[in-house]
Amino acid sequence: TTAANKWTVILDVDQSGSMGESVIYSSIMSCILASMSSLKTRIVAFDTSIVDLTEKSDDPVDLLFGFQLGGGTDIDRSIAYCEQFVEIPAKTLFFLVTDLYEGGNRAALLRRLEGLKTSGVTVICLLAIADGGRPYYDAQMAQKVSGLGIPCFACSPQLLPQLLERAFRGQDLAAFQKEFEKRKR
Repeated sequence: TTAANKWTVILDVDQSGSMGESVIYSSIMSCILASMSSLKTRIVAFDTSIVDLTEKSDDPVDLLFGFQLGGGTDIDRSIAYCEQFVEIPAKTLFFLVTDLYEGGNRAALLRRLEGLKTSGVTVICLLAIADGGRPYYDAQMAQKVSGLGIPCFACSPQLLPQLLERAFRGQDLAAFQKEFEKRKR
């Protein structure tokens, strides 16, 4: 693929104290994505501060240790940081990996997500996974994000290939989300 055809994948990973086990899932997914040479992958971790882990993404162990759990959460601020990596919105996949417990400005966070989606970026919210693979997240906020037409679900690394395939083909991710939730019942 030529550079112009390359997709940019941005992983914005919440590493606040409440994320726990999900950080391991996130680092696994980050490594999978970073190893795909057909993608330009950016990996950003945040709590109230922001750490760009893109340089560490070729080594899973380095990447995993780059995530430092703790602190509060400012999702809005980290998305603002990630926006600079959006070159061609229609060729950008933005994964927000979080439990959606926003410590910053909730309204600004929703406006920012909506702005990304409106610009043509494919935005997907991967919810935190607690012990034993159960989703753990702010249900009220997830409902608001879903209301913007942004799929919100807890996706295990096993489902990542299917999710990516659909996203790259421009298929309806809300349908994938419904299918996924039906399978979980």
